[in-house]
Amino acid sequence: MTDKSKLKKEYKQSLPPMGIYIVKNLVNNKILIGSSKNLPGRINRFKFGLKYGGTESNRELAADYQKYGEENFSFEILDELKPKDDPVFNYAEELKLLEEMWIEKLQPFGEKGYNG
Repeated sequence: MTDKSKLKKEYKQSLPPMGIYIVKNLVNNKILIGSSKNLPGRINRFKFGLKYGGTESNRELAADYQKYGEENFSFEILDELKPKDDPVFNYAEELKLLEEMWIEKLQPFGEKGYNG
């Protein structure tokens, strides 16, 4: 394997899973759609913030989490963004577009969701 091929492979393997996540309230079926360049880290931070009253910015979701309890929420990955061979690829822009597509599709607003 050439040095360039090896570097590309190492780069792709070093990136954490990126993509779109959904938080579901299993009691009232409300959802929150979000995106992250580090899905496992974002989901863990989200859970920790909700469980321990951290700085989670979605107050309605935080209130429902306290009201209904951790067991009534699920955290799932909706869509993953695969690493590209291009080390200067703009993942943030691609994630934003993907998130907008999922939000348009699922419409997580008002009584259906927590997205503002």
